[in-house]
Amino acid sequence: MERIYIIEDDENIRELLKVALEGFGYQIKAFEAAEPALELMKHEKPDLAVFDIMLPGMDGLSAIRLLRKDANLKNTPVIVLTAKDKELDKVIGLDVGADDYITKPFGVLELAARIRSLLRRSVTKTENKDIISFQNLTINPKTREVRYDGNPIELTFKEYELFMYLIENNARVVSRDELLNQIWGYEYDGESRTLDIHIRTLRQKLGDIGSECIKTIRSVGYRFVMAEEAK
Repeated sequence: MERIYIIEDDENIRELLKVALEGFGYQIKAFEAAEPALELMKHEKPDLAVFDIMLPGMDGLSAIRLLRKDANLKNTPVIVLTAKDKELDKVIGLDVGADDYITKPFGVLELAARIRSLLRRSVTKTENKDIISFQNLTINPKTREVRYDGNPIELTFKEYELFMYLIENNARVVSRDELLNQIWGYEYDGESRTLDIHIRTLRQKLGDIGSECIKTIRSVGYRFVMAEEAK
């Protein structure tokens, strides 16, 4: 049974999520603040965490930053809950290490779908693959580590999955719908800019090689090309 931590200061929402997700078969631990959740994580690693951004004491974004700095917790899938719907707020949430976001008000069924998608992809499917390298970039699928010029690049769970999917399909253009279905597991609803935001932050974190290798194919999707081909 997967263990999920819910960190939400609104008691009504917190209890609703706890009851609903337990109904889906998850083991739920709910917290009003981030500090006790982070403390327990040192001894009991969750399979996934859901953080509200606005919390008493430490805010959700600061908590996620700390989580990503912990070697034992840095790959834990994280979903951000927020009442904010501005694109900048979503970018900041993803940039600090969240793998997905959902804005309030939201449906429990949608949240459950996002959770299932993240948990399904948290099982590494590339354990037997060798290290991938080109130019000055190296990827170790066993440890999910990405390095450029020997320096580590901290990617979120979703950013890493998206990057690997583009690399594995580098010989063709991958449509937006395919990326959303394969990486997020739900249909693009015409409003969410989740994919665009992830592509943008992925390019930023990869620097020059990100802009060179991740090509936008207008009105279709994206294609990954090796740096030599891109020039």
